[in-house]
Amino acid sequence: MNTAEHQRLDEDERRERNWKRWGPYLSERQWGTVREDYSEGGNSWSDFPHDHARSRAYRWGEDGLLGFSDRQCRMCFSVALWNGNDTILKERLFGLTGPEGNHGEDVKELYYYLDSTPTHSYAKAMYRYPQRRYPYRELVAENSKRGLNDREYELLDSGVLDENRFFDVTATYAKESENDVLIEIAVTNQGPEEHEIAVLPTLWFRNTWVWGCAHEGCTAKPTIQAIDSHVVQTRHDTLEPFVCSFENQPGSELLFTENETNMEELFDGENFSPYTKDAFHRYVIHGEKESVNPKRHGTKVAGLYRWKLKPGETQRVRVRLTIKDMAGEFHPDVADEFDQILQTRREEADAFYQTVLPSKATDEQRLVSRQAYAGLMWTKQFYHYIVADWLDGDRDVMTPPEARHQGRNKDWRHLYARDVLSMPDKWEYPWFAAWDLAFHMIPAARIDPAFAKKQLMVLLREWYMHPNGQLPAYEFYFDDVNPPVHAWACLRVFQMEAETGKRDYKFLSQAFQRLLLNFTWWVNRVDSNGDNVFAGGFLGLDNIGVFDRSKGLPEGAELEQADGTAWMAFYSGTMMSMALELARHDRSYSDMASKFLDHFIRIVDAMNGGESGGLWDEEDGFYYDQLKIDGQTYPMRVKSLVGLLPLIAVEILDEDLLDDLPGFRNRLEWFLNNRHDLVQHITFCQTTKRHRRMLISIPTKERLERVLKVLLDESEFLSNYGIRSLSKKHETEPFKVTVRGQEHTVAYVPGESDSWMFGGNSNWRGPIWFPTNYLLIEAIERYHEFYGDDIEIECPVGSGQKMNLLQVADELNRRLSNIFLSPEEGGSRPCLTGSGMKSDESLWQDQVLFYEYFHGDTGEGLGASHQTGWTALIATCIEHLHGRIIEGVE
Repeated sequence: MNTAEHQRLDEDERRERNWKRWGPYLSERQWGTVREDYSEGGNSWSDFPHDHARSRAYRWGEDGLLGFSDRQCRMCFSVALWNGNDTILKERLFGLTGPEGNHGEDVKELYYYLDSTPTHSYAKAMYRYPQRRYPYRELVAENSKRGLNDREYELLDSGVLDENRFFDVTATYAKESENDVLIEIAVTNQGPEEHEIAVLPTLWFRNTWVWGCAHEGCTAKPTIQAIDSHVVQTRHDTLEPFVCSFENQPGSELLFTENETNMEELFDGENFSPYTKDAFHRYVIHGEKESVNPKRHGTKVAGLYRWKLKPGETQRVRVRLTIKDMAGEFHPDVADEFDQILQTRREEADAFYQTVLPSKATDEQRLVSRQAYAGLMWTKQFYHYIVADWLDGDRDVMTPPEARHQGRNKDWRHLYARDVLSMPDKWEYPWFAAWDLAFHMIPAARIDPAFAKKQLMVLLREWYMHPNGQLPAYEFYFDDVNPPVHAWACLRVFQMEAETGKRDYKFLSQAFQRLLLNFTWWVNRVDSNGDNVFAGGFLGLDNIGVFDRSKGLPEGAELEQADGTAWMAFYSGTMMSMALELARHDRSYSDMASKFLDHFIRIVDAMNGGESGGLWDEEDGFYYDQLKIDGQTYPMRVKSLVGLLPLIAVEILDEDLLDDLPGFRNRLEWFLNNRHDLVQHITFCQTTKRHRRMLISIPTKERLERVLKVLLDESEFLSNYGIRSLSKKHETEPFKVTVRGQEHTVAYVPGESDSWMFGGNSNWRGPIWFPTNYLLIEAIERYHEFYGDDIEIECPVGSGQKMNLLQVADELNRRLSNIFLSPEEGGSRPCLTGSGMKSDESLWQDQVLFYEYFHGDTGEGLGASHQTGWTALIATCIEHLHGRIIEGVE
């Protein structure tokens, strides 16, 4: 593959050119995050609300609209807007805090990631800006009236976008070189009447100078100084001087201020400078001419362009940010050069994705995949959180209350985050989440393996991983327990890159060594009885079970988890496969492969009926949690993903591959000859006269077929849009159990939660989730790799149609793809149904949203609307429908 983008990726990986220095690393929400919370009670939402954001400088990051920054977020660029009616300048996205929403936090804006190459040599996104006054108060008030059985009240419900009365604001970035970024802001009036808009392309420095934080390397105040009517020059201790040219249009002007808190406005205090962060808001909306610096310098600058656009009219402004010694003779009025660079980068992006997307895919499938990858790239973010500094406070300002030392994340003082990380959603989740990131890297590895490997390794570093081996879960509570999928992601990324001819054993070895620490932490934490049946916290399926696992069980009770045990078998099998792969390169790893084989089989034995009695229910043909209390054991007969997850723990050993590993082979033979009690869990098949293949999995062939009959039943798990997380039968037949006089109930809820249980986050009880669907599909493919056509099963149940397991996997991929594909020409995508978005393809249906999870019956998108990390797995599903493409050859 030799496209221009592949060449840039290669140059960046070899550190010949710093192509990834600039990118969409700017958060979409910094306000309301834990790291900006300096309150007594630790309520991040109320301590730093949206209404403060325009006037208050951030301590740990920045946010903006359709923005770019350098990878350390020192210098930032985004666009601000005013429609002539709003009460505030639109500089960032608005949404409801967790307590304000009837289904939790929720961004109340419409924006779309349209394109991006891995190096961000070309990137494009769009924001849909109402022409009427934005209904801030109405959105808060109406949602506060609604309960859990009501839909969320969305921006489209307010009527402000009726008759297409909105502007489409598109930001396009193209790099001429690694330090030469061309920016075009295009605004189109989609409404029926002429309307005015003010557009402010804005450049500023993140405030690192008032806190006295030496680790930034810049405690001196930087400057942005005008050197011409529409050109500025920057100075910063750790950045080269840059020149930023704003297009000179009739009536346009440059505005200057400081990126510093308006202490007088917010806290009745004394300002650091007469020019504050909210100056442009005051200048544009209230006409306060004195709010901006007439001497034309500061730490924040914007070009101000006022346009009156006719219906359908588009106006553009061009900006160029260039390192000073590269500025040359450029002037943005030279439109031909500017437009040609944008066009070239767009064509190069097309050429790159031509090598990635399946050639047989339909135009609609390619559009979905391309935007899925775009969202994955746009949700990279500079993430900055040094826990020790946050706990102790800064030298000069922002001293936290003493209670903080006993509160959130107090045991993670070692955590030192100052990296570009893949976020789940840069508004609803503008912080890393460990198990989310693992899934993000599967599609990321398709387009940028180097990035995927670095992301997986960074969480294993000693400045993230706890000294006891635990991986940090997520910012709100690093101590939380998420499923152990990191090893799986590392192995899959290695294997995907190996398919292109590159086997990065250094990466795999480094990951394996660090994962050994994490595996030990898991074993010590969640197998308290030493019987290989596991329990312990969320494990990613926190709300399917009967009990709120985050609050603990009734006193004296013990819950043995089918999903927790399955995750540990999955982890053990993955570590075994990693060790075997490494042993090809270094035979010393064969000992570790034997260790994890032993772990794997012991867990399989415990799951199926070891000393604990096992978690298999012969009557129902399903795996269940078991509650042990008051000397009794009760199976929790809830048909959910908890009982499907045992399918994912499956590994295949091919004796052909073990010929070069005599040490492992000898230990395996000893195991086969001497542990007859455990060997029953290994299935053999003969491939040639001399060689066998061995399958190690939790379910036997017979049990696998029984579980699959439940999975593939449309009245239970199988939806037109994938695998539900809870059986639909629980809609009419809820599971109920009484423990010590208190009744607990689990019922199928296909969409948003109808209960405040689990903090109002019971959304695992029915919807479709891409991560778990992906793991189950992958497992089914592996079972087919072993069993071939020996297993044929009715799919869907009752249809009379028999399929082998590879065909079943394809059918599940197809159903997942249905979430995003219009069922008929000109129709609505299921993921957008219920959102109020019209079926007008050009304005609404060509912009795809990649939600957090999906309605179990309709496929409607729910939860975070831009969960483009793990939902970008849709691109991989579409790829599988058309066969893998490597180097352009199917």
